Amino acid sequence: MSEGVVMTEATEKKVTRGKPRWLRVKLPTGQKYKSVRKLVSSYDLHTICQSGNCPNMGECWGAGTATFMILGNTCTRSCGFCAVATGKPDSVEWDEPERVARSVKLMDVKHCVITSVDRDDLKDGGSIIWAETVKAVRRMSPETTLETLIPDFKGEWHNVDRIIRVAPEIVSHNMETVRRLTRKVRIQAQYDRSLAVLKYLKKQGLKRTKSGIMLGLGEKEEEVIQTLEDLRKSKVDIVTLGQYLQPTPTHLPVQEFVEPQQFEKYKEIGYNMGFRYVESGPLVRSSYHAEKHLF
Repeated sequence: MSEGVVMTEATEKKVTRGKPRWLRVKLPTGQKYKSVRKLVSSYDLHTICQSGNCPNMGECWGAGTATFMILGNTCTRSCGFCAVATGKPDSVEWDEPERVARSVKLMDVKHCVITSVDRDDLKDGGSIIWAETVKAVRRMSPETTLETLIPDFKGEWHNVDRIIRVAPEIVSHNMETVRRLTRKVRIQAQYDRSLAVLKYLKKQGLKRTKSGIMLGLGEKEEEVIQTLEDLRKSKVDIVTLGQYLQPTPTHLPVQEFVEPQQFEKYKEIGYNMGFRYVESGPLVRSSYHAEKHLF
């Protein structure tokens, strides 16, 4: 249970009875999705869409958007919400940028989202591979637009600068939760450091910055609104809000399945604060409708 959260009887019944109807999704369909799925299987391509069982995979692939995770599948951090394994990562694969770029080209991706595990074991935090991946995609698929969903690089600006220099169309860094729950949800992360990274990105002239929050971890409405206000003060342009779903029994439990009406309320609040784009809904993930965030 999250720190300081009281599980009421009504909430406990809601959590234990299974997912509510608004979290059920139809199986992916459509010719574009089927053709991309065939390519992924034929060439043994890897996307976080597929490995993460994203509920929006069919819709995103149909729109020509896909998300790739770089720098391996072992993270140096142990966030309570994330299903990625924690431990000592493998050595950096220096040919990875070319492999990712090849996948983007084969899949005919129009808008590519790139994310990664945290690599606190590396002096550069993985920022060199990050920059080389962006450059490789641009070289092989010059018409493809890019969003980079980056870690905080421990707030070391010379590593963040490598991302800034290759100038992705969108640079994103997720807050994930409200200030009070950050230590519980993102053990090695810091709320203010994440805000500082987002503020720094904008200060260095990036046109579009983005962040995301998960709901259902025990946050209060006023805390979500405060987080949105903090993001606006950091000049963030785009924000996503979605429902947290417990990946395994060992991860943080869902405290609440947030009603769709509440997500709509947060969307209205976000737009009234001045965000350029707000995605808010139970099935929203960081890359949901990512191609629409280019404005």
